[in-house]
Amino acid sequence: MFSSSQSKKSDDILLKCEDVSHSFEYPLFSNVNLSLSPKESIAVLGISGSGKSSLLHILSTLLKPNSGKIYINSKDIYSLSDSKLLKLRREDIGIIFQAHYLFNGFSAYENIELASILTKKKIDIKLLKLFDIENVLDKKVTELSGGQQQRVSIARILTKQPKIVFADEPTGNLDRQSAKNVIEAIFDYIYDKNAALFLVTHDEELAKKCDKIYRLKEAELIREK
Repeated sequence: MFSSSQSKKSDDILLKCEDVSHSFEYPLFSNVNLSLSPKESIAVLGISGSGKSSLLHILSTLLKPNSGKIYINSKDIYSLSDSKLLKLRREDIGIIFQAHYLFNGFSAYENIELASILTKKKIDIKLLKLFDIENVLDKKVTELSGGQQQRVSIARILTKQPKIVFADEPTGNLDRQSAKNVIEAIFDYIYDKNAALFLVTHDEELAKKCDKIYRLKEAELIREK
């Protein structure tokens, strides 16, 4: 398994966040600054409702912040045209949600194949074996357990070969062994593909595997590692 101690840092920055602030009925966070380079990982910890998922949504182009700038591959993402933003999402960004968001009418393989078709990337059979889903590929999503659905979903995301993986509690629905395999696969992926990981989690032990650790508390993002 790849660990942060093996990381070979690059001067290139995949993700840069400058003075980002956001609020709903109450302030979530203000003046957030961070950067993420190839082969690097960031974990954000915080209690439920602290704004972790909202920050992930903002950085991954799903939610526009009240103020601040976000750059992916040196592109100001919220100044891009709709077509260019869609292309960026399809080619460079992979989002692992807490829910699996699979197409229920399709088989497990067909769900993964969609990512392969859209991005013209080959399906990695080794990845399917690592996630222990190679024997359920012909089954409809509705026939799979919750853990199997989550593993299929993550395999689909990694099949895209995104430059940045955004993961929102990626192991929340998995048993201990499946969670271990999934995390190993994600970290190995970012190292092998020169990609990066932005992770939000409640799991303190999982966060320790990352190069940088932040905590969202009382509307402030605090660097802990």
